Amino acid sequence: MTLTAGIDVGASAVKTAIVAFDGEAPRVLALVTERIRKRELRAVVAGSFERALARAGVTTADVAYVAATGAGEMVEFRRGQFYGMTSHARGATFLVPETRTVLDVGALHARAIRVDERSRVLAYKMTGQCASGTGQFIENIARYLGVPIAEVGERSLRALAPELPSGICAVLAETDVINMVSRGITPEDILKGIHVSVANRLVRLLASVQAESPVLMTGGLAHDRGLLQAVRDQAEASGLLLTVGSHEHSVLAGAIGAALWGEWRLRKLAA
Repeated sequence: MTLTAGIDVGASAVKTAIVAFDGEAPRVLALVTERIRKRELRAVVAGSFERALARAGVTTADVAYVAATGAGEMVEFRRGQFYGMTSHARGATFLVPETRTVLDVGALHARAIRVDERSRVLAYKMTGQCASGTGQFIENIARYLGVPIAEVGERSLRALAPELPSGICAVLAETDVINMVSRGITPEDILKGIHVSVANRLVRLLASVQAESPVLMTGGLAHDRGLLQAVRDQAEASGLLLTVGSHEHSVLAGAIGAALWGEWRLRKLAA
């Protein structure tokens, strides 16, 4: 049996996967997500890897290949590094083999990736420098509203009269939110409006790569049910006939994909 590890170093969290290969389909032995929370990043990376090893019941010596992605240079003990685009593509099709488009929404960037049945990237587009289509933007709004990030999705779904910010600029949108609060707009309606605003940008990304169904959301916001529903609604409103979904391990797609690519590289090296 061959073991590989994938470590996805993001802006807000480090994700680690341990995957086993024994002639059958690859098996995920352990998954760990570790929030950075202003801690020293290399220490978080090392701690995440150690917890994943312990959860899998293996040691460092058992792992044949450590593959990094994201800010992979922070994984000093890596053997190889893979692009985030290809790692998320591979991880997404592993989680949901029918996936034909990946919508990766992280803390600092969002990207749409159209793939084929072999996880090969056919088209790719990423948001620019503005933060308004990202997880950090939503987290900043939630913090100002005093809403725990884990509750954002559910509270957005309870909105009755969503209030959209006037533009997509993150700084101006945050100013809009301050004005909304002063006018008595409920947090639910504000959050729904923010989700719709972000979803509009994400749907434009999907259109730009000529997205095909099914679409799998990955990255840190993949479990935000309010954003997921907003993307579905905005896609339909834009005339895009897309099935957009998530998976219980969507947040770890990059780490899983890196581990899978690590085994592929091992085989290439052996050959």
